[in-house]
Formats: sequence, structure tokens, C-alpha cells
Amino acid sequence: MHTPPSAPATLGHATGLTRQLGLLGLTATGICSMMGAAINIIPIMIQRNVPGIGPHVLSAYLFAAVPALFAALAYAMLSSAMPRAGGSYVYASRSIHPYLGFVASFSQWFGLSIAIGVVSYVTVPFVRDVAVTMEWTGIAAALELRWVRLSLALAFLWTFVGVNLRGVRLYERLLVPMMFMMFLLGGVVIVAGFLFDHADFAASVLAREGVAIPDAEAPAFAWNTFLAASAVLFSSFIGFDSIAQAGGEAKNPGRSLPLAIGLAVLTVGSFYLLFTAAMYHAVPWAFIAERAQEQDLTAPGLLGYLLSPSWTVLIVAGAAIALINDLPAMLLAVSRLMFAWAEDGIFPKAVARVHPERHTPTIAILLSGCMATVGILGSHWAGDFFLGVDILVTSMLVNFLVMCLSVLVLPTRNPEIARDVRVLPDRRLQLPVGVLGVLLLGLFLVVHVIKDLSADLGAWYFHSTWIWLGVMGLATLIYLYEVGKLKQSGVDLDARFRTLPPE
Repeated sequence: MHTPPSAPATLGHATGLTRQLGLLGLTATGICSMMGAAINIIPIMIQRNVPGIGPHVLSAYLFAAVPALFAALAYAMLSSAMPRAGGSYVYASRSIHPYLGFVASFSQWFGLSIAIGVVSYVTVPFVRDVAVTMEWTGIAAALELRWVRLSLALAFLWTFVGVNLRGVRLYERLLVPMMFMMFLLGGVVIVAGFLFDHADFAASVLAREGVAIPDAEAPAFAWNTFLAASAVLFSSFIGFDSIAQAGGEAKNPGRSLPLAIGLAVLTVGSFYLLFTAAMYHAVPWAFIAERAQEQDLTAPGLLGYLLSPSWTVLIVAGAAIALINDLPAMLLAVSRLMFAWAEDGIFPKAVARVHPERHTPTIAILLSGCMATVGILGSHWAGDFFLGVDILVTSMLVNFLVMCLSVLVLPTRNPEIARDVRVLPDRRLQLPVGVLGVLLLGLFLVVHVIKDLSADLGAWYFHSTWIWLGVMGLATLIYLYEVGKLKQSGVDLDARFRTLPPE
């Protein structure tokens, strides 16, 4: 029987998830996944990760936003037609092939899980900055101890694993007010950054430390440095995909998912650019570049040179809230990816088990928390959280590239589902979005891999590319094993992956 375009065929049982997230909760999921370390640390510490970027951080940010916009449009199109849990996996598996859907989303799961660990780990320096500002020297010194930092990072992570286990209603009630508080306190940084200039900062450093900031000549513009920095800064726009992963719990998903993606990208993108411009208006890039080689810097910590202790505590608190907001939103996203694999039968079925009262995929959440713990331990062991950032960038560039490919292939492989695309339904608009997205994301991926492999690091396992390839090898073995079991049980794989998973 032919399935009408308005109701694509689905597998026949209920998942146990419930549609409780409204537009505000979905938008908060995307915004809180995007903001955090991305805004308070990466635009500053990029001076260490990409030496020579100097005063060109803001322009690199603008350039990084272009492929992110194409990726967001791809997600919006695909989510409007396939509103299911584990969005990116479902999109690629139904548009191109289940293997590509699994390895690309496994890459995404791995990268985001590591990023959750990184965020947990870098939250501790913000607590340290509060102690420094309040002149609690003993506490500040204790927070520099490696074992203390590790213990606190693990405590942050597992607290929010607990929040996710309790269900999406508690999740939404916590996330939305914290999002508004994050914007309010982040706005203080923007205002302060534009009120002060480099001369004010130099005078403050001289008064506090007795150190004069010399004039520095900007390094010559180099395209390879600029593109490498843009590829890293692209990570700041990662997070709107979390909205798609929550597709199985969204109210009115065909409308609310793409709308939430658009609102999150436009809101956060604008805020990023204002925030970064304000920081570099107040703090000389040369000072940041020099100090970043010696210690982990944060935006609030730098503005602490200019503001009173009370204002500094406020903006550090805002940064801490931004970081903490990352954790529940990203945990929701990665756990729903695992849930979707298990629902399709290409991951152990137990992972799809849903709590009968809380309607949360308990095992998937716990396993994602365990992988995030690996991210904490990796950051602690490597002594530089940018290893986790580089893994995330590689993983997400591949994932977004596959999403743009899915836009191009979907009408050919699965025309019934393609007819349900509500965002840019005209094929003449879809094609340039898909093609330009593939080209730009492919360029960023090549630049990022070259930068990683050419870096002078102590051992092979400090190169994110080799770690990522190892993870993809593991994903391939899991896929082949699980698909082999499905074939032995007589499952029609072609039919399964041409229909949408259940709601």
C-alpha cells in the first residue's frame, strides 16, 4: 500500500518517549549546547591553539559562521521531515545508508561526549577565578591542585547525569531560567568590553602587576592560519544539532524543530560576535597570546583586571552558568543518539530501554555519562583541553558534511520522506545549500586534519585525527556485528531503513 507523503511509514511500536518539550525548551537545548566554553574560553585560547591568528579572531569567527549556517539549514530541512529521537542518525540512515548514518552519528556521539567531559573539566578554572577575585588565596591554590580539579569536574558531570535521568520536565524547568540568566550576565561582559579599551587594560595590568604591555606588531595575514583558526572556532556553532536529537520528545515537531534550530543559531551567532568583539576591544590580543602560552585564560578572568571584585564575581558566575548549561543539554543529545541506534537494532537493544515513569532512556544516559568521564580523564591526562576540542571539531565537521550530503541524496533514495520537507521544499533551493555546505565543510575538514597531523606533539595519541579514526574503526566493527545479527534473524534491512523509527 502506498504511504501518503504527509504520513511516512514508520516501524510499528511506541518508544516510551513522550513529546513534552515545547519551542522554548527546544531552543534552550540548542542555545545551552552552543554557549559555554565556546564563548568564554575558545575565542581567548585560540591564541594558543593557532599561534599567529593575532588580531584576526573576529573575522575568523565570521568566516566560521558561513558553513555553520549551511549545516543549520540542512538540519532544519531534514528535521521537518524526520522528527525522531537521534535526529542526525535517522537523517543519514534514511537519506544515504545506515552504515554512514551510524558511523557519522557515532562520531558525533563520541565527539560531543568528550566535549561534555571537557566542559566539566574547564568549569573548575571559573570557580578558581571567583576565589582569586575574592582573595580566598587558600581556596584558589587548592583549585589549582590536579586531583581537586579532577574530582570537581566529575562531580559536575554526574550531577547533571542525575538531572537527565529524572526526565525532560525537570530538565526544561532548570534549563530555561538558567539560559536567561546566562544571557543577562553575559550582557555585562559585552557592555564592559566596549566601555574599556586597550589603554585602560594596560594601565590596570601595570598597577596590579607592575608589568608594562609593549606595543606588538600584528603578524602577517596567512590564509592557512586563518582557515585553521576558523575550523576551530567553527566548534562554537556546534550545539544546534542537539535540538534535532530531541526530535522524539518535541511537541509539534515538524514546525518546532526547524524553528528552534533557526532561533538558536541566529541568537547565539549574534551574541558570539558581540561578545568576542567586546573582549578584544578591551584586552590587547598580544597580551592574550602571550599569557595563553602559560596558563588557561577565561574571558571573565581577563575582564577582572578592569572591573571591581563584585562585578567580576558576577561575570564569572555568568560564565559558570553558561558552562553548566552545556551539560544537561548535551547529555540529552548524545543519549538520544544511542537510543536511536538501539531502536533500529544496530546497537544492543537494552540501550533503548526507557524508564516507565520518567520516560528517559536510562542506560543510554548512563553510558553517555561514562564516555564523558573519559573526556574528563583525557583532558586531565593530556594537560590541555584543546585535544577534546579538536576531536569534537573533527567529529562534527564529518557529521555536518554528511547532513548536507543527506539533503542532496534524500529525494533519490527516499522520495516519500523527501516530500515531507517543509523548510526550503523547493529543490532549486535545496541543491545550492547542500553543495555549498559540502564544499565549505569539506574545506574546513581538510584544513583541520592537516593542522592536527602537522602539529609537533609528544605522541600519536595527542593527535585528534588518529583518535577519531580509531573510534570510526570501532564503530564499523559494532555496525557489522549488529547488522550481521539482524540479517541472521531475517530482518529486511532495506525496508527497515526506508521507514522512519517509531514515535
